Amino acid sequence: MPEPSANDRGTENLRVLIANEREDRLALVAPVVIGLGHEVIAREIEVEDVGAVTARERPDVALVGLGESSGHALELIEKIVREAACPVIVLLHARDPMFVKEASKRGVFAHVSDADIGDWQSSIDIVLRRFAEYHELEGAFGRRALTERAKGILMERHAIDEASAFEMLRERSRKDNRKLVDLAAAVVDGYRLLPKQPAAQRVSTPSQR
Repeated sequence: MPEPSANDRGTENLRVLIANEREDRLALVAPVVIGLGHEVIAREIEVEDVGAVTARERPDVALVGLGESSGHALELIEKIVREAACPVIVLLHARDPMFVKEASKRGVFAHVSDADIGDWQSSIDIVLRRFAEYHELEGAFGRRALTERAKGILMERHAIDEASAFEMLRERSRKDNRKLVDLAAAVVDGYRLLPKQPAAQRVSTPSQR
């Protein structure tokens, strides 16, 4: 049975992955996370391991600390972002605008000072809300793009205008009792509504006598 997501549970009792190339920093961060009422599901140091662990454990949020090397921290961030459906927060010892800029390019949602422990929970709350809003917006754009693509395919294959293509999708959606976006996906992926050739290219053949 899949783990409930952070959206289902709110921002309490989160499953947190912490990563840093320094073991001593991991040892300091873990008790703080636990003290906030969350579960530390993994403590990672090596870049080559963090991606697989992230994919397997599916954390609600990841905290990545800047250790001895900014390059190492950035690689950790890249691996986590590539594998995770969760936001990444960077923990900093001191202000480091250049590192923050590079981390942001790699998909970090926020950075906090590891000295301001009192701000950690509020930062996590804000980041999780922004992450959810981002994915809702991303989903809305994705659904719209999919519908537009399906309309374009129908317009080309059936030699009809945009309004007719959209009405074709709506009518079939009602008839099949399916969401319009699901039907659009079927058109794009499987061409189920399409003739074998575009209407403009079809040529009638003489009747066989």
